[in-house]
Amino acid sequence: MALDVFSGTSLAMPRTAAERAGFREVVLALQQAFTALERLRMPVIAVIQGGCIGGGVDMVAACDIRYATADAFFCIQETNIGMAADLGTLQRLPKLIPEGVVREYAYSGRRMPATRARELGLVNEVFPTQAEALAAADALAREIASKAPTAVWGTKQAIVHARDHGVAESLDHMALLQAAIWASDDVREAVMAAKEKRRPEFEDLPPIAKFG
Repeated sequence: MALDVFSGTSLAMPRTAAERAGFREVVLALQQAFTALERLRMPVIAVIQGGCIGGGVDMVAACDIRYATADAFFCIQETNIGMAADLGTLQRLPKLIPEGVVREYAYSGRRMPATRARELGLVNEVFPTQAEALAAADALAREIASKAPTAVWGTKQAIVHARDHGVAESLDHMALLQAAIWASDDVREAVMAAKEKRRPEFEDLPPIAKFG
């Protein structure tokens, strides 16, 4: 978000209870813009070049996989402009990197270099140039796309669920999920393709029905 958004009278905090309730709904709607990324049926790969600042951190934290260029850096900028990050950074980052590190960067507003982010596991890999990072992301996307869509979707569902739940509950969730998505045809096709040394062919996920 451009810093000029934070100037003028539009920043006045709602005073009444009704106004504050409305303000909460605005924040929830903004949060949903990033939560939508982790709710997508397909994995989301982020490629970060240069500064990943404020809302950029909210966005990439909601992605499945993160690649970065050597000149990339991450900054929880909200602290530097007098507010707390409220769109997912403080909730998702502690599930990706050690909590103490999150506190260090969130409290101080410091910049985390790409190399440090790679050491901590925030990014999967660091590449010398943007072109190399994009090429790697494209290659990974194509590799993922060659797998059974239902299997990839189910795997993402299980990982996201396990992040926020205990092992026992997540295992129970996995049993229900597997019972729902088990596709004998996909398993058979994957095995046969491997034996025949060919690319498997799977059915795409059906379109999502739209309402409203």
